[in-house]
Amino acid sequence: MSRLISENIHVIENDLEAIHAAYHVADFALEGRNDRDQQRFLPFAEIDLFSQKGLGGIRIPKQFGGAFVSNKTLAHVFRILNKADSSVGQIPQNQIALLNMIQIMGTEQQKQFIYQEILQGKRLANGGPERHTKDSKTLNTLLTLEDGHYFVDGEKFYSTGSSFAHWLAIKAIHPEGHVVLTIVNRDAAGVEVVDNWNGFGQRTTSSGTVKLDHVEVDPLLIFDERKLSAQPSYRGAYSQLMQVAIDVGIAEAAFADTLTAVQKARPIVDAQVEKASFEHYTLQEVGKSNVLLDAAILLLDEAAEYLDELDQLDSVTDEQAAKASILVAEAKIYANDAALHISEKLLELGGSRSSLSQHNLDQHWRNARVHTLHDPVRWKLHALGNYYLNHQLPARHAWI
Repeated sequence: MSRLISENIHVIENDLEAIHAAYHVADFALEGRNDRDQQRFLPFAEIDLFSQKGLGGIRIPKQFGGAFVSNKTLAHVFRILNKADSSVGQIPQNQIALLNMIQIMGTEQQKQFIYQEILQGKRLANGGPERHTKDSKTLNTLLTLEDGHYFVDGEKFYSTGSSFAHWLAIKAIHPEGHVVLTIVNRDAAGVEVVDNWNGFGQRTTSSGTVKLDHVEVDPLLIFDERKLSAQPSYRGAYSQLMQVAIDVGIAEAAFADTLTAVQKARPIVDAQVEKASFEHYTLQEVGKSNVLLDAAILLLDEAAEYLDELDQLDSVTDEQAAKASILVAEAKIYANDAALHISEKLLELGGSRSSLSQHNLDQHWRNARVHTLHDPVRWKLHALGNYYLNHQLPARHAWI
């Protein structure tokens, strides 16, 4: 287990560098993906390489030393990583989303500190939602003030990437009653990270438990979340854009494996063809999968391009923020369907041999099924219907 960072940390300067770095990490991640998935080995070396290549800071604003790549490039980076290994690809999405929240909430001093930590190769993960509350927004974790010192107590679950982190983002209830985001040192006294995530998919994301026993918090690293709703922003669409890219990456991996599996499969005897790739029904299903995947990619790019338009503005309106969420929701629906449909058809079209454990082809469906539970598309469809039919703007939070 290693959270050590080399002194030789590259700082990415432009979009092209980010794409090249993503391919380097993806190539490395792909090599050991199946063993890690089957044995639940965490990808420490792969995540270290992600940091060393400078990918953790690609959306940090230029005035703080980052590249601030386009949203379209960000989506492409996540597609590349998730096509190779969707556990590796999911791990950094919380960091990227959290840095955007800090951009909205933080003072210049707070931004300078956090952004420099990331540019130096440090990693930020979330102590996720709490497991036994009535919904994902309800908190039992408390921030207390004792003799001029702040302490946080609580327990988090779904803490993706926590085993790889140097800093943990913990939401808590402030003594005055509002929600704050606290950033705590992973190695601080009272912090315990437990890798007890045992989902059947996304197995190596380290999405387990973070326990906080009277952990002291630096006042500099307390962020008032009321600022997130003080004015319109597209933070929800931004966070969701990466979720869409994860699903698209899974779909791309499944489609690539489908093409290979069909070439190796034996044809059904009733088809009376020489190869499985000549079967009429197989050709039809592969064609459908291709169209579904292409549509998901195009909708993802369209949504990202709209977010890039908003980046050029000094501020956004409620209507612009809503449009961003709606465009990303449309992409999410297609990405959800592409990831689940193509990964299931892979096993069907590949035949019985595709179910053999040594091929590990079931990982794509397992990963797609688990990740798409994150933000269920039934509520995306609800938001779209309400928007277009009743002109109701979607809720403003990280899930839409």
